[in-house]
Parts: sequence; C-alpha cells; structure tokens
Amino acid sequence: MRPHPTGLGKLKRRRKRNKQARKKGSSPTRVRWRRRRRRKQVEKDKQRESERMIRGAAMSLTLRPTSRILSSFVGDRFFHSTPPLHQLFRYNPGSKHVSMQLSRTFSGLTDLLFNRRNDELPKTTRKRLKPGKLSPRRPVPGHIERPPYVKSKQPPGIASGPEVHDEKGIECMRASGRLAAQVLEYAGTLVKPGIMTDEIDQAVHQMIIDNGAYPSPLGYGGFPKSVCTSVNECICHGIPDSRALEDGDIINIDVTVYLNGYHGDTSATFFCGNVDDEGRQLVQVTKECLDKAISICAPGVELKKIGKTIQDHADKFRYGVVKQFVGHGVGRVFHADPVILHCRNNDSGHMLLNQTFTIEPMLTVGSFNPVMWDDDWTVVTEDGSLSAQFEHTILITEDGAEILTKC
Repeated sequence: MRPHPTGLGKLKRRRKRNKQARKKGSSPTRVRWRRRRRRKQVEKDKQRESERMIRGAAMSLTLRPTSRILSSFVGDRFFHSTPPLHQLFRYNPGSKHVSMQLSRTFSGLTDLLFNRRNDELPKTTRKRLKPGKLSPRRPVPGHIERPPYVKSKQPPGIASGPEVHDEKGIECMRASGRLAAQVLEYAGTLVKPGIMTDEIDQAVHQMIIDNGAYPSPLGYGGFPKSVCTSVNECICHGIPDSRALEDGDIINIDVTVYLNGYHGDTSATFFCGNVDDEGRQLVQVTKECLDKAISICAPGVELKKIGKTIQDHADKFRYGVVKQFVGHGVGRVFHADPVILHCRNNDSGHMLLNQTFTIEPMLTVGSFNPVMWDDDWTVVTEDGSLSAQFEHTILITEDGAEILTKC
C-alpha cells in the first residue's frame, strides 16, 4: 500500500532514524523501548519527589544566622533576634507583598496544593475591604504603667531569650491573661451588623484602662489603636476605623493587655450575623488547629511539632497556612523568643518548664500570600479570600500546658 502523500515526510524521517540506529548496533524497537523507559523513570522520580514534599520533608525552614522574621504584631517591620535567624521572609515595600523564601520546586507545589485558582474559589458577593476613617488616638490615664516601647515610635522587636517565670511571675501572667480573655469575651458580644470597628476599639480601650492596665498595641511601633480588628480577607493587624460590620462578615479581634509589668495576648474570630458555610468551616478548623497544637505542648517537646500539628490538620481541608506571621514568647516583653512557626519546619528548639508563649495560627480559604496596605499594618490575602485566626497565651507546666487567656 502506498503511503498517503501528506505522510511522505514523516515516513522518510522514520526510515532515516532506523537506518542510523542499525549502524550503531541497536534495533529501532529497542531504541523506542529505551526512550519510553527513561520517560517513565523521570515521571516516577517526579511523583516520589512530590509525595516526599507533601509529607513536609522537603520544607526546610531551619533558622540560621542573619534572619529577619515577622512576629504576630509587626506590620511591615523586620526585627532582629539575638542570635539572629536565617533570612526566611522577604518584604518588598514597592509591591506591599510579604513573602517567604522557599525553593522554586516547593513554592510551585504549595501553589498547586493550597493557592487555589480564582475560578476554584467560591463565588461571593462580598465586597473587598477598603480603609475607613481613623479617629484620634485615645488617651490613657497617667497613673497606668506603660510598656517601655510607648515612648519610642520604633518597635522593640523580638527580645532574645525565652520568657521563663518564677511563682510570682506566673501569677502575674495569669492575671494579665485572665484580663485579656475577659476583654476579648466582652468585645465579642459587641459584634453585630452596623457596629463600626472603631466603636469596638473604644469599648476595648475603656475596659482595659478601667482595670488599671495598658492596651499593649497602642503606640507599638506607631500603631494608632488599642486593639486589632481583622475583617474577612484581613489576615492580621487590621486597624479599627469607620467601617461598619456587615451581615455575613467574620472578624478577628486581637487583644493584648499590659498589667503589672506583664503582657497577656489572645485573639478569636467571631461571626457577624448570618455567616455562610465557607466562613463557618474556616473558623471552626482554625480553632481546631489551635486546640490540637496546645494539646501536644509539654516540657521538652520540640517546638516544630506545633507547626506540623497545625499544617497537618489544615491540609485535610486544603486551607492555606500563613507562614510569614508567627507566634512568640510573651511576658515581661510583648515579643520574645521563641519564634513559633505555624507551618512544618525544622526548628531545633524545645519547650521549657514555666515558659510562656503564644500560638496563633492564621488559615486562609485561598491564597496564603499576604499583601500589606499602605498603612504599613493591615495585611490581607492576595486573592481576597477569607482568613481566620485564633490565639492563646500558654504556660508550659509539668503536666503539659495551661491556657492563661481563658476566663
């Protein structure tokens, strides 16, 4: 049978390759078999690498010298810890993006797994957040003790060394944690459609100073308000303003008080009116991540188990885990060692008896890439998808961990 005229070129090329293969001593069939075998081997290698990285083994977040990190309350500012840590995070002021330095291979994998494409995100009529108007800074009575950083507009950063306490210090931590929890509980009762986040700030501010404490965020690195209110796609550090909450919003309220020389730090995400199933599940899973992480804490436990526990649970629901903002030691100073990563990592630190620190996972429905507003504080998701957060200050005890920020 004569070949079709349009196939003459392909036929000639095939005959030429076969002739060259015979000269080299290999049959055309064997050459094709070898090619197929090489392609299959390459595909198997890629599959194994992907599976290995999904298990978290490929994500090396080992902290080394000359690092910069973002604590849970730093805006766009980089703080140096002593000893300094590996340069894990990068901030580009021009683009307002805060990013984590990862290998190209791992970044591509995480984007595939967790940064859902826009067409995969649930359709919603929810409007993107926009900045509102700020009210003047609220005064604090002169007799209330202020943290040392209030006099300076420069944030103190993360202090070196863990916050480990004696009996007196533990009682002071319990008192500040209890007050923070009570303030947060009260703030949650104010959440309803129509209330402005600035009104929540006013109520929180008044309750804190009425109890003889100082609202820790106020004046921290120039932060203008006494509480953080992060609505919908806001990951953290939302500044209370004139925006009124709407039916279906979710809002994280982050409260920190400075009482008798000690900070108590806590936050929770609340429902405003009728929240859809997407928002409710995100909030529920974020709370579960925090609870599971606290349950594994005890003296001698590796700090990296916190991040693994959180990410393992978030992965089950394909939620993103924000990596650029971390938990931290807390006590006599607002932010201290250790840095608590909420994702899988290779941190070599261990928990110490009578140590206090925060765990505060931030989960997202879509992209976990944070973008910072021009106010240098408000951080939102890149794609506008919902974000939720919960936080507790805990004390490491002989029996495990005590939650200090409970009513």
